[in-house]
Amino acid sequence: MDSFPALQPRLLEAPARQLLGCSLAMSRAEDQTALLWRTFMPRRREITSPASSDLFSVTQYPPGYFAGYHAYARFRKWAAVAVDGDAPVPRGLDALTVPAGLYAVFDYCGSSLDTRVFQYILLEWLPASGFVLDDRPHLEILGPGYRNADPASEEEIWLPVRPRPVGN
Repeated sequence: MDSFPALQPRLLEAPARQLLGCSLAMSRAEDQTALLWRTFMPRRREITSPASSDLFSVTQYPPGYFAGYHAYARFRKWAAVAVDGDAPVPRGLDALTVPAGLYAVFDYCGSSLDTRVFQYILLEWLPASGFVLDDRPHLEILGPGYRNADPASEEEIWLPVRPRPVGN
C-alpha cells in the first residue's frame, strides 16, 4: 500500500451541521455513488438557503462496519449541501443532522477514484494516532477545488474520531 506521509490531519471540534440532499443505501461491491450524484445535482438549486457552495459527500456506517469489513456490507451515502437553521426541505429531498464532535480533517489532493487515501487513513494513520473512529457520519467536503476523478482535485476528508480509551 502506498503511504501518504505528507497527509497529516488537523483536529477540529466541529459544531452540528444541518444538511439537505439525497441518500441511497449501498455497499462497496454495489456502489451507487454516481447515480446518487446524478440524482442530486439537478435538484440542488431547489435548496433556497445553502450555507455555502460546498458539496458534502456523507457516509453513515452502521455500528461494527469496520470491525468485520465485507464488500457487501451496507451503509448509507448522501449527496448534500449545508444549510443555515431550519431551511425548508424540498419535496423528494431529505434533511440530515450531523452531530457535533471531533474530526480529523485531511486536506487531500488527488483523484476521487483513488481509494489508497482511505486505506492510508484507516489502516496506517488511525491505528498510530491515539484515536478511534466515533459513531458519527464521515464527511468529504467538496469545495471550489474539487474536480471529480481529476488527479489535481482537492477535497477535505473528515474522519469522526474520539480519543482511544486508556489501555487499548
